[in-house]
Amino acid sequence: MKTAIAPLTHEVAPDMPAQLQEIYIEKGTPAFMRTVLALFCGGFATFALLYCVQPMMPLLSHEYSINAAQSSLILSVATGMLAFGLLITGPISDRVGRKPVMVTALFAAALCTMASAMMPSWHGVLLMRALIGLSLSGLAAVAMTYLSEEIHPHHIGLAMGLYIAGNAIGGMSGRLITGVLIDFVSWHTAMLVIGGLALIAAAVFWKILPESRNFRSRSLHPRSLLDGFTMHFRDAGLPLLFLEAFVLMGAFVTLFNYIGYRLLAEPYHMDQVFVGLLSIVYLSGIYSSAKIGALADKLGRRKVLWSTIVLMIAGLALTMFTPLVLVIIGMLIFTFGFFGAHSVASSWIGRRALKAKGQASSLYLFSYYAGSSIAGTAGGVFWHLGGWNGIGLFIGTLLLIALLVALKLAKLPLLPQNGSAT
Repeated sequence: MKTAIAPLTHEVAPDMPAQLQEIYIEKGTPAFMRTVLALFCGGFATFALLYCVQPMMPLLSHEYSINAAQSSLILSVATGMLAFGLLITGPISDRVGRKPVMVTALFAAALCTMASAMMPSWHGVLLMRALIGLSLSGLAAVAMTYLSEEIHPHHIGLAMGLYIAGNAIGGMSGRLITGVLIDFVSWHTAMLVIGGLALIAAAVFWKILPESRNFRSRSLHPRSLLDGFTMHFRDAGLPLLFLEAFVLMGAFVTLFNYIGYRLLAEPYHMDQVFVGLLSIVYLSGIYSSAKIGALADKLGRRKVLWSTIVLMIAGLALTMFTPLVLVIIGMLIFTFGFFGAHSVASSWIGRRALKAKGQASSLYLFSYYAGSSIAGTAGGVFWHLGGWNGIGLFIGTLLLIALLVALKLAKLPLLPQNGSAT
């Protein structure tokens, strides 16, 4: 019996067996709206749960008598465990299906966030944050693969951009809510609020996301998994995209990890509420992820990726000046460029990987969150050694690497099996 996900487009060979036919979701259909709204909610919850702790870091440094690098562990342990979990949950979804893994992940992460608010010690908080990261790997590993399988190839850039827009709104809302609340209530209460919002998002996701139509179960045999990973690293472009994810996310998280320390100190001496409100710069990322994703569908990813990285470099340069207005404009441009670059690179994975797409997405996101975990904490060393100038040097180096990688990707030939992989 067919479901009411129509109209859909059949992209099949005439002699392909019916059970192997791919039925894509078209832009403008109710199914497309349900899909992007569900993934928007999933992205919102993921980034809100991950990054709600960033505005708290100076407060946690004071409460637990720890330095900035140690305080950054509240984010780094979550992203580190998320990166590790991606290597497991991606292949699991290749076996058991996309939606069950994503739904379980969202509910588990929301409940762990609420539990973290009740931990009596710093180590207990870190333990729960690690479990949150491990849980969220189930959505992060699978969402891109789900979109690449279910959405018509002509609309993947747009759909991925809208999903990443949910990431941006989640990151903004998580930072904004906790950044404002902790000036009036305890950080424990702020975490309970974020966990409750994530539970609502998980319920919406569960109810409205269409079931997979093009999913084909794959074996979890170790040999099969190894063959998939080996195939991806033999590709000329995929390892470069994995490296791109590491350096871009490392640069982005480092800036937002330590900008609060800068603005709370001289010459700004800003209130915590105002520092939290600066999360509205994420609005530029919400716009750029969808806009640049659609632009990449039209012009080609190789022509768009490097230009978004140049924008990030320009934004970073503005933050190096003292006037607050230039710092804020720099943050806006930096955020615009980052979410645009991530939208382009992540949609490129689904077009470049011809098989085992779940594993390819997992490797991309493993690199993405490993960059968050490693660079986000390493940036603390540069902060202690050189203040914001040290941070600028560190992030600038990462972005220079990202630009060189993007230029290398732009020179790669088209895939003969898939000429639209640009």
